Amino acid sequence: MENTSPNFAVGEKWDDLSLGQGGPDAHRGALKDWVNAAGGSVTAFDFTTKGVLQAAVQGELWRLKDSNGKPPGLIGILPQNAVTFIDNHDTGSTQKLWPFPSDKVMQGYAYILTHPGIPSIFYDHFFDWGLKEEIGKLVAIRNRNGISTTSSVNILAADADLYVAAIDEKIMVKIGPKMDLGNLIPSDFQVATSGNNYAVWEKK
Repeated sequence: MENTSPNFAVGEKWDDLSLGQGGPDAHRGALKDWVNAAGGSVTAFDFTTKGVLQAAVQGELWRLKDSNGKPPGLIGILPQNAVTFIDNHDTGSTQKLWPFPSDKVMQGYAYILTHPGIPSIFYDHFFDWGLKEEIGKLVAIRNRNGISTTSSVNILAADADLYVAAIDEKIMVKIGPKMDLGNLIPSDFQVATSGNNYAVWEKK
């Protein structure tokens, strides 16, 4: 790494993930140690976020808040080195070794494209699944509001059926089937895009 000085480098450390108590913390800790051992300039695919997120969207959205009130993946402890993703050529596509629930893929993108880290979009989802327009709207919102690798996340709700977070106090995202949001969304925010069990608001 130090000898080549690349503009961007990402590595893959794919370990089994236990969702039991302490499992995600240990998993992302190993990712962080791997990044640091490589000199700190390399990024890593955030398998912890993928694993927790694809469990969370199946009625366990409480998983998206760790014991410190932060995101539970590598983005919660080392976001500038975390490449977030929903699926890749191994986990999804034709191999399907660890696929994201196919009917909840857009909830996944609503999460990674509004949160810190370096989000990546799977070719299959963008071009083959017909999600180009929906994903494109989320990308535009991220760019328009300057959401970055180190944006702040304020998690306002993390229940079985509802996740709400404010990012940089500029945008808000809701994931899950619950429609009654109470007063979680301030009146000076307006809906920027929405889809099946997700919505994103921008500050007016």
